Amino acid sequence: MFGLTPLGAVHTAISLVAVAAGLIAFVRDKEISPRNGLGQIYLWATVLTCLTGFGIFQHGGFGKPHALGVLTLLVLALAAVADRTQLFGKLSKYIVTVGYSLTFFFHMVPAATETGTRLPVGAPLFSSPDDPALQKLVGLFLLIFIVGAVLQVRRLRAAPVGGWAKPA
Repeated sequence: MFGLTPLGAVHTAISLVAVAAGLIAFVRDKEISPRNGLGQIYLWATVLTCLTGFGIFQHGGFGKPHALGVLTLLVLALAAVADRTQLFGKLSKYIVTVGYSLTFFFHMVPAATETGTRLPVGAPLFSSPDDPALQKLVGLFLLIFIVGAVLQVRRLRAAPVGGWAKPA
């Protein structure tokens, strides 16, 4: 189906759960919080997405998608350390919030690439991962991430001193 291996289909299904949980969290809470069930679903689905992605080698060996998976796991780990320790002091809440949002942006890169180079079947939107139109779409996602991160930081700064911003 759509040129996916069985592992690729499982990987895609898990990533769709992560993306859906992330979108709902942004709408509901304006952030992905590790402190609620929706955030936990997002985080674990993202970890599983990365781990299952390491077994997919459609384009040869270890490549850019695998590097993005490693980077995603590193950002998740950094945000988890910031959430659970005082290692980063007052910056912790910013690292947690912007870090998890960054991982959502990371989801959007392969989502746009894989979907756009496969669908519609027989006449995909993009010719390859290097298609200039796809690069513009990824750039748009980056811009949305930056604007969202700025808004999240402003919201955190407005929160009571020493406390996390309360989801609206």
